[in-house]
Amino acid sequence: MFESLSDRLTRSLRKITGKARLSHDNIQETLREVRKALLEADVALPVVKDFINEVRKRAIGQEVARALNPGQQFLKIVETELTLMMGQANERLNLAVAPPAVVLMAGLQGAGKTTSVAKLARFLKEKEKKKVLVVSADIYRPAAIKQLETLAAEVHAEFFPSSVDQNPIDIARNAIAHARKIFADVVIVDTAGRLHIDDDLMTEIKQLHAAINPIETLFVIDAMIGQDAVNTAKAFNEALPLTGVILTKADGDARGGAALSVRHVTGKPIKFLGVGEKVEALEPFYPERLASRILGMGDVMSLIEEVEQKLDRAKAEKLIQKVKKGKSFDLEDLRDQLQQMQNLGGMTSVLEKLPGMGNIAQLAQQADVTKQFKQMDAIINSMTPAERRDPELLNPSRKRRITAGSGTNIQDLNRLLKQHKQMAKMMKKFKGGGMSKMMRGLGGMMGGGGMPPGLGR
Repeated sequence: MFESLSDRLTRSLRKITGKARLSHDNIQETLREVRKALLEADVALPVVKDFINEVRKRAIGQEVARALNPGQQFLKIVETELTLMMGQANERLNLAVAPPAVVLMAGLQGAGKTTSVAKLARFLKEKEKKKVLVVSADIYRPAAIKQLETLAAEVHAEFFPSSVDQNPIDIARNAIAHARKIFADVVIVDTAGRLHIDDDLMTEIKQLHAAINPIETLFVIDAMIGQDAVNTAKAFNEALPLTGVILTKADGDARGGAALSVRHVTGKPIKFLGVGEKVEALEPFYPERLASRILGMGDVMSLIEEVEQKLDRAKAEKLIQKVKKGKSFDLEDLRDQLQQMQNLGGMTSVLEKLPGMGNIAQLAQQADVTKQFKQMDAIINSMTPAERRDPELLNPSRKRRITAGSGTNIQDLNRLLKQHKQMAKMMKKFKGGGMSKMMRGLGGMMGGGGMPPGLGR
């Protein structure tokens, strides 16, 4: 996420962070490079100007001059100002009304609005324990209504049917009335999008907003549209009393300009980031965590939360006990570890959240480590249970059968067996409790949750 911006900024700031003394000249030179990096990342010019002025004001003042490590203090100022630019802290949805709380979703066509409705419904069900009803008021695209129905079933949310011959206001009012009958806590209303901003769209959505008076009006915007994000955000902000923003496709945008500009332009907080196509790929937006990641300082808090939520502790504990008793680390165990890593978003996702690992994460992405993991998983799945437990059984004919079944070749299989042998050798060193101590130590660091041995290594 935001790789090119992160890469440019960390390179610019690396030159200054190690310096024992900062002069007016080297501060100015660094700020020039930072300014260029932000503009190339599609951050809006007024936003860049304000940001640079604030950093300059603080960097040339007493704050840096009196610091024990001026270079590090300068980096801290940049991080603080970057966080302030994006909104300072995470702002949760305000659902503190007599149920059902109504959430209206607005945005252009193609921004990922309908998918975001389903993702938000899933988030509220799982994290806030809310009963959620979703409804589509998009009477121009029958496919959008069908899509929402399919997604609602996938996330186990209530779906209120609608059709293209109805009025959007009637659809929304009927859905809210039905939500009261079934004691739903939240109603999420999907609205019609357009390929561009037009008067008809704005008039229709204003009327709908006035008729249902939502507690939250969320603007859904595609992070990949760059500078256009600012103009679109302005137009919607003038037409509607927005309460927040959902920034979609953030995982596909290497630049990050929209994330840095939208808050400044609208004055409204980014509440969620869409980071993939799957229904679980929605995460609360934490400005301080993103600022830290952009500056190559990692995002350990997000990694801790993912470990807590997504890892199978029972499997981790089972492996600890197995290795502790001196039993061999077999291919079933390796497959479990690969799956645990995939649950965390893959190796690249884990590395980019660890401090100082941004460049290694990029290398992992270039090497397509995720693809290699999937290939290894396919090879192991093509084996019999006996072969997974004892790789010594793999004679040439068995190897041919496995590679044919997994769509790989003998070199891929031999590489996997070599990697497994190295890992098994390493696991032997933890026999008798060393492994357990290491894992539990990591578990304590991770707020009590287990960590996969693959990560522990």
